[in-house]
Amino acid sequence: MKVSGGNLPAGGVAVPPMGSGGVPPMLTSLSAGGKLPPMTEVTSAAAATRLRRSPLHDRHTALGAKFAPFGGWEMPLEYAGGGVLKEHTAVRTGVGVFDVSHLGKARVTGPGAADFVNACLTNDLGRIGPGKAQYTLCCDDATGGVVDDIIAYLYADDHVFLIPNAANTAEVVRRLRVAAPAGVVVTDEHEEYAVLAVQGPRSAELLGALGLPTDHHYMSFSAATLDGVELTVCRTGYTGELGYELVVRAEHAVAVWDALFAAGAAYELRACGLAARDTLRTEMGYPLHGQDLSPEITPVQARSGWAVGWGKPAFWGRDVLLAEKAAGPRRTLRGLEAVERAIPRPGMAVYAGDARIGTVTSGTFSPTKKQGIALALIDTDRELADGETVEVDIRGRRAPLRLTRPPFVQPSVR
Repeated sequence: MKVSGGNLPAGGVAVPPMGSGGVPPMLTSLSAGGKLPPMTEVTSAAAATRLRRSPLHDRHTALGAKFAPFGGWEMPLEYAGGGVLKEHTAVRTGVGVFDVSHLGKARVTGPGAADFVNACLTNDLGRIGPGKAQYTLCCDDATGGVVDDIIAYLYADDHVFLIPNAANTAEVVRRLRVAAPAGVVVTDEHEEYAVLAVQGPRSAELLGALGLPTDHHYMSFSAATLDGVELTVCRTGYTGELGYELVVRAEHAVAVWDALFAAGAAYELRACGLAARDTLRTEMGYPLHGQDLSPEITPVQARSGWAVGWGKPAFWGRDVLLAEKAAGPRRTLRGLEAVERAIPRPGMAVYAGDARIGTVTSGTFSPTKKQGIALALIDTDRELADGETVEVDIRGRRAPLRLTRPPFVQPSVR
């Protein structure tokens, strides 16, 4: 999972949320009209066998979902009868539900489990107590690059539940297992649980109608029961809106989904796909692993230093990251807003005059602002202030974009 929102650190990009990573680059290619570019859907039996499926796959099919390969899973991109713009708007103004069961799940248990996780991942678990969640990073010890961004759920000193991104789960589990001391067990539970993200200003009303807890603080979680089904209600998300994520055993996912839609008719609940999730997170400036964070992009470059416990004696990548922080990064993640009609895309070059100064990492059309927005890695050898204009090469045409500090849309997670 990735947390939804939070306050902006003084120097940078918005605090990310649950399940940030793994959105395929094709999702950032929405046009101003909200249409998707041509893409190959997973239709053949041979292709389908290579992809995992959510326990809610049949429910998505019944709603007319368009599917796409995503981090090794076949997941809904958008649904019939609405599309990306309506799904995006539902989350900003009412309530939407996303199936994010592709996200990884891993459990670390045993004496000193929390201390062990704290010595591996960047953020400081000592800042939170049981029942709280924390955004953190798994970095490579040699390079400081981000192997994955993760939400850690602290149950007790001997119990931490982790939600990495779909494509990176196996590698995160592998690294933790290699490093784990005797008595600490790392379990891969990727397919044992489903995750439903209920997001939007009316999300608390909907969950309250089902008798689920809604008054716990942001970045905390509570155990609950829905019609005899045990689940965990997490005050997290990846949209920047008030929202919750429900973690439930995979075999009970359909029952929870059906209960949400039975009660949700009164709140105009809409099923939302991963394309809308991408436009929502980009409006918040939430980084996406594989684009804005990666093994080649460090937390210092991505302005995610707020998720690093700099005073901790140990975490993977500590030495190289401390050195980079002290020296200053060679590039940093900045926000861009289109000055005229233009939609930046990942991989496009950024220019100041004739000099190439960076590359777009995430770019899309913002349904809320009705303009192109982007995140870009910009060289730091030129002093460019927020408000200054740069140019992005969009299919051979230079388009002006204004440097700005994300989020592009004010978050409402609290």
